[in-house]
Amino acid sequence: MTALVTDQPWAVRAACAAKEPDTLFVRGAEQKSVRQLCLTCPVRLQCLTEALSSEEPFGVWGGLTERERRALIKEYPGVSDWWEWLRDSQDEVAEELRSPEPPKVIGRLRARRRAEGQYDVKSLRSAS
Repeated sequence: MTALVTDQPWAVRAACAAKEPDTLFVRGAEQKSVRQLCLTCPVRLQCLTEALSSEEPFGVWGGLTERERRALIKEYPGVSDWWEWLRDSQDEVAEELRSPEPPKVIGRLRARRRAEGQYDVKSLRSAS
């Protein structure tokens, strides 16, 4: 979540609400510390919902990087209500995203495609 999102009621409760936006829009290894902050956030799923619904192209939101969010959107094109999906879905990825552990979305989606015989490296890389 960014400090720029202030029009959402949940945003004031975000763990990053007082952080400078530049500290949240990072790349590479710096994303790890932002993700850790997200895992402590009481509104992590609302933040992730905002990013997925608006297809936010930058920053770490709800504990996911841009690359992970793109892969998730590509994998679930039929999801019209990300909040409902994140909150209620029995899908293993949704369950993982609800857990307080660091998500491994890209790896899980690759494993799923391998198991279904649909593994395509280029497809997942294009989500990145």
